[in-house]
Amino acid sequence: MTAEERVRREQVRLAAADLIEAGASDREVARQFRVTRMSANRWRRALVTGGRQALVSKGPGGARCKLDASQLRVLEGLLDAAPAVAGWSDQCWTLARIAEVVRRRFGVEYTLAGMDLLLHRIGWSVVGAKN
Repeated sequence: MTAEERVRREQVRLAAADLIEAGASDREVARQFRVTRMSANRWRRALVTGGRQALVSKGPGGARCKLDASQLRVLEGLLDAAPAVAGWSDQCWTLARIAEVVRRRFGVEYTLAGMDLLLHRIGWSVVGAKN
């Protein structure tokens, strides 16, 4: 979800809080904001237990990147340089090879799924071999 989408959703929750505080039912809130009654009820419970602060976005979900911005730039440079520079004889990057380079270079472990997510984050994608 983008930062803009998080802000938009937070604004919807806070606007719903105004309606809830004015005495609207879950059904009315759900109809007004085109959400389920379950969502409206979740917002109501959050408002009661934690106040408006409980409806504020908690930021992006998921785990934080294990590499900082400068390490990501170095990794991109390594990927641009081709696998031979990293010690492989062919010109094929694999998730396992990239994870190995990251482990050796930065001392950081990634699962293959985590490496795939990281590559997408920096604009790379894995293409499978054709048989």
